[in-house]
Amino acid sequence: MSVHLKIEHEILKNHTYVAGVDEVGRGAFAGPVVVGICVVSKETKLPPDGLNDSKLLKPTVREALQIPIEQWSVASTIGEASAAEIDEWGLSRALFMAFVRGLKKLEIAPTAVLLDGKHDWISAHSKDLFSPLETSLAVTTQIKADTQAASVAAASVVAKNYRDRYMMMLEHELPGYGFAMNVGYGTPQHKKAIESLGLSYQHRKSWDLSTG
Repeated sequence: MSVHLKIEHEILKNHTYVAGVDEVGRGAFAGPVVVGICVVSKETKLPPDGLNDSKLLKPTVREALQIPIEQWSVASTIGEASAAEIDEWGLSRALFMAFVRGLKKLEIAPTAVLLDGKHDWISAHSKDLFSPLETSLAVTTQIKADTQAASVAAASVVAKNYRDRYMMMLEHELPGYGFAMNVGYGTPQHKKAIESLGLSYQHRKSWDLSTG
């Protein structure tokens, strides 16, 4: 099934811009968590051909969609939080901080967010006393939004492209972990590398990375 803008158009009845949001790297052993943001408006045309959730796309197809997404959307960007920040803040807060960092890169200010999944981790942290989010956002959660809503699918592609490139660059800095292949996830080869090499500064040390 092709992605569409039906969900976004419902939200856009009350807003000028809506930001589709999706994250990559949530379950990885190493590397940052990256939040993709893709903004659309009532005037946004049909999405690029072949757009879908990044997990359903071959790497070559996903990379080829990067420029079409940038040209199609009102704006698109990423924000990230490091492994050390995940250790310090916990995953949910790290996701929120990555989102805020991405939001601050945008030249326009969306007032609504369409978030993949059922847990609204944006509103949960935006109410904190020390929240860096300056304005409130209307957040809509949608399970499987990354396979339905074009803005969320685009956000997932932008985030995945950035994070995969980042992890592949780490292969040269931290050889032996197989980051170019596993991009930080807990594959059998990665677990064996941790056994022999120990943990790098890119690993989430607060997590249970047991190799048994």
